Amino acid sequence: MNANVDFQKPFETVQKLMNLQAEAMTKAFEQQQKSGQQLTSFFQSEAEKAKQLKTPEEVIKFNIDANKALFELLKNQGEAFTTIANDAREAAMAELQNITK
Repeated sequence: MNANVDFQKPFETVQKLMNLQAEAMTKAFEQQQKSGQQLTSFFQSEAEKAKQLKTPEEVIKFNIDANKALFELLKNQGEAFTTIANDAREAAMAELQNITK
């Protein structure tokens, strides 16, 4: 059996996939830091607003508005993580498809 096996393309693909994984992890870590900062800022801001409340009606309105804002913030953060995951998946699939060509 004298067939020359070319391992270069699969090796390069594995390297690229590892680089994609490292890039996705870096982006996720950076997004996690950003999300933490946003949440900290949100809660600090809401705590300052809460100090000004005087009536039960104001407390109820504040609570509803704060919860809406918090859920919107969390939704946006989730979408950012989903984008990172989808981008990584698409790049990995493209790379795996290249190996079959």
